[in-house]
Formats: sequence, C-alpha cells, structure tokens
Amino acid sequence: MRKGLRIGLWSLLSLAIASYFYFFLPVWGMPFNAQRHGNPPLTPAWALECWLWEDDVNTSEYVDDLLAGYREYDIPVRTILLDSPWSMRYNDFEIDTIRYKKPKAWFKNIEDEGYRAVLWMTSMVDSFSKDSRIKENSEWYQQAQVKGYLAESSKPLKWWKGKGGFIDYSNPDAMKWWHGLQQQVFDLGIDGWKLDGTATLFRQQWGPVPFFYKNTASGLMSTRNYMDHYYRNEYEYGLTQNKEFVTLSRFIDRGYHPEGFAPIDASPVSWVGDQEHKWVTDDLLKGGSKKDIALDGIQGFESAIENILKSADLGYNIIGSDIAGFSGKTIPPRLYIRWTQFSTFCGLFLNGGHGERRLWKRTPQEMEIIRKYAWLHTELVPYMYHYVVTANEGGRRLQTTLSKGKYHYMFGDDFLIAPIYQDSKSREVSLPDGKWRYFFDDSALLEGPRTFEKEFTLDEFPVFVKEGAIVPLNVSRRYTNLGDSTSEGFITFLIFPEIQNSFKYYYSKTSKETKISYVKKNTELLITIKGVKIPHILRIHSPKKPDKILSESELVEPENWNYDERQNKIIIRSSLKNWSGEYTVHF
Repeated sequence: MRKGLRIGLWSLLSLAIASYFYFFLPVWGMPFNAQRHGNPPLTPAWALECWLWEDDVNTSEYVDDLLAGYREYDIPVRTILLDSPWSMRYNDFEIDTIRYKKPKAWFKNIEDEGYRAVLWMTSMVDSFSKDSRIKENSEWYQQAQVKGYLAESSKPLKWWKGKGGFIDYSNPDAMKWWHGLQQQVFDLGIDGWKLDGTATLFRQQWGPVPFFYKNTASGLMSTRNYMDHYYRNEYEYGLTQNKEFVTLSRFIDRGYHPEGFAPIDASPVSWVGDQEHKWVTDDLLKGGSKKDIALDGIQGFESAIENILKSADLGYNIIGSDIAGFSGKTIPPRLYIRWTQFSTFCGLFLNGGHGERRLWKRTPQEMEIIRKYAWLHTELVPYMYHYVVTANEGGRRLQTTLSKGKYHYMFGDDFLIAPIYQDSKSREVSLPDGKWRYFFDDSALLEGPRTFEKEFTLDEFPVFVKEGAIVPLNVSRRYTNLGDSTSEGFITFLIFPEIQNSFKYYYSKTSKETKISYVKKNTELLITIKGVKIPHILRIHSPKKPDKILSESELVEPENWNYDERQNKIIIRSSLKNWSGEYTVHF
C-alpha cells in the first residue's frame, strides 16, 4: 500500500513538473514556437558590409573622429552603430544633445558621407535609467502604466540598465504612442535598430518559481510570444519608414534560449553576445558555471564561434559577433586578428564594443591585417547576397556546419572555413570529399577527404575554395591581391574551372539577375554570361597561358586580356562598351 502510494505521489510530482515545463515555461517548447519557423528576410546588401561601433565614449565627436580615422587609413565602414546611452532616457527616442550635438545636421552628414546609422533600443519604459541623462523617470513610467501601455506588473522590473515595464505590443494605443516617440529618430533617417534582449525577461515571479507569462491587452501572453512580438513588430514597422531598414537582433547565445531569440523571418541581421576579450574565459576553462553575462561578459571567442554555428543550424542566415569581444578594456592583438578573420566569413562583420577600436593606435600589424580582411569581407558582398536571396526562397543559407572537423563550416557552396579558435598558428583541417585549393595560395590542388595539420601565419587563415567554384566579388583595392583600384565599377568573378558550373549574380536593388556559367572540354573553356549586362572582370585559374581567347572576334592581348604567371590567372576585362556574353578560351 505504501509502495503504491509512493509510486502514485511520484507520478503526480512528475506530471506536475512536466506540466510546468510544457505549459508554464513556454520558452523552449516546440508547440509554442511553430510560428518561429520561416525563411530569412531579404537583408539589404549594405548590411553585409562592415559595421563599426564603440561603447566607451558614446559621443558624436568621438564617432566623427573614429570615422575620420577609418577613412584616413582606408579601412572600410558602411554602418555606424550607436549603442546606449544616446537618448535622454532609455527608449524615449529623444536624442541627448549633450552627447550628440545638433542631431539633425549630424545624422544628415552621416548619410551624406555614405554611412548607415543603426541605434540601440529595448522594449522597456523605465522608471529609472542607469546611464542616461534623465535617470529618474517615475512620472513617465506611471503615465504609461495608467494608460495601459505596459504589460501588467505590480512594480517596475529590474533589468541591466534600470527599472521599468514592458511596452504592450498587443495594445494599438500603446503602439501609436510608441511609434510616435520613435518618429523623432525615424525623421533623422536612421536605417535600423539594435534590439537588445530585454524581451527574455518578460515574466512574473512566484517566490523562487518563475512564471513565464504576463497580462497584456490581448490577455495572458507568454515570454516566447512577447519575444516574437518585439522582434517582429520593430522590424515590420521600421520597413514602413525605410524600405531598406534592418533590425540587429540576438540569436542563440548560451543555453537559455536554444531556439533563438528572434523569429527567423524577422531576423535580417543578428549577433551573438556578449563575449569578453579572451579566447576562452578562465571561468569556462576551470569548468565553472555558464552564467548569463549581459553585464560582465565572461565568455570568449570560442563561445562566439559555437553560438554562431548553432544559430546557423537553426536556420538563421546573416550572423556575427562583436569582433574581439564586447567587454573588457584590453584586446590582445592576436585575438583581434583571428576574430576579424573569422568574421570575414560570417554574414555580419561587427567591429565594436569596449576596448580600443582606433586601429591606427594599435600595432601596425593589427591594422594592416584587419584592413585587409575588412576589405575582403566587403569584396565578398555579391557572393553573400546570393545566399540572402536563396535563403529567402527556402534554399541554401550562408553558413552550413560540417559533421567532421571542429567548428568547420561551409560559407556558401564554395568555401570551407576552419576557424582558428585558440591562440596558436597550428590548426587541424578536415577536408570533405572533393577537390580543394587553399584560398591564400591556390596553386596546389588538394584531394579530399583528408585531415592534416597546417600552420597559418597571422596574415593567413584556414579558408579553402572548392574546385569548380564561381565567386563574384566587388573589388576596389589592392589589399587582397584580387584586383586594385582599376577593378572598381566591375564585378570580378573568380573562376576555378572543373567540368561545368553556374552561378547567379543577384542585384540587391531589383529582382534582376545575371547568370554566369562555364563548360570545360579538352582544350577549350566556354564561358557564358546571360541576363542583365554588367561590366566584369574574369579571373580564371589556369596553370598555363591560353593560346587565344575568342569572343565575337579574337580578343587582343593585353588590351582585353592578360595572363598573370605569378598567380596562374587568366584575366579578361569587359565593359559595357565592349560587352560580350560568350568567351571561348583555347589552350
């Protein structure tokens, strides 16, 4: 009888625990997350270029100096991110004119100089803001609470930058008020939000037990549902103000939200954070607890790699991390270099956080290498944008993890990346079946599958390109040895001919495309370009110089083509004036 009673009580307890996790903890449960599946949106091409930000000074003067330095030293930047604090109080969307003077003129100048501006925000209406100019906000908070603009709460919730309540995305009046506040910066021409992760705190506390629901205008809402409202609403409303608007949202980071923060179809750009300026943190090396690090930043480079690849496995597309880590004061030079190289082969190149970001004040070696890889990432934008389109259509995403090789992944269809995640030049590389070339010295053909150890100088990185690849690039500098200033205005296609292949170049401003394909037969290589006409440069890998190249007529050397013996490349250049959609290369 007692045994049966114990079994019965144990069954009830198990049922209660299971019910709690199934019904009252809808953070991980798939029944609650079906709406999170979908295809990534069409991320605009500008968001694939290099981002820059700092989190030590936060003033317009410092941003101006930072951008001026990057221009002077020819380091590419497309997007400037303003993190907190930039507003009078968090999420009142009123520019702090002591930090950012004459904002209308300043933002207009940013735009005129070709930069994009993205601003930090959260879903909180504060009664107290930690670092903003107006710290005590009790009246502002109370007014929002009385009008029903906030999710129901008995008192302000403490979060890492203050205390406040959650804006109620299900209340139309609250949204009218919220969007009215945001219009102050939309009118300045901003291009996106950095959506920090306060939505994950949406819950109530029953003593020591968290209850992951709150009352809203639409009824009881789960944490997961609120997160989806937050990320989706801010993205969709932003698009009504700017058709190329983006949101920078959190993806997976650590074990708290293994399904990802933002819905995939509302995630044009995302980052994993927050890491410290370390390879692997002392806490993790000693087997310590993996606690949340929103403030302290105790995880290092390896955790960024791991979480980016986990996010890719979930189906997210344009992913990155704060290069060299978010927190800390001193960035080790080799760490900055290796993190930059890894980020070159991620969709998001996000150079920023705490620590010295003025590269000309760091070591000359760091500046030269980081500049080179920043330009390489910029050159790869046409290649990356191809996978923005295919992912949006339900096809191939930009990053695909591989089953063999620690942290190995494919970058598109054509690049294998084996990031260096430790402070070492040596790296074990596992090449899958097929033929490969080392990207930074492509003279040798490597047969897979094979695993080998190789040393990589700080100037190089484990990147292998598949034989047969076609890779479109936008080259305008000499740093990467893929062209120079005379390449600007042309699309450069790297071609590593095998038997046959094709690639679609997509235009980011329209739905138009150009298809380039080749067929290799015995002593000739036939290359065809169809679709929208574009000025192009073909860099064709070849161990020997061709006898002749035919188009509508025989091309003249060196006026129309030349052979680079040092790099083993046939280089064909065609503008719209001498456009040709077909080339036959004879050997």
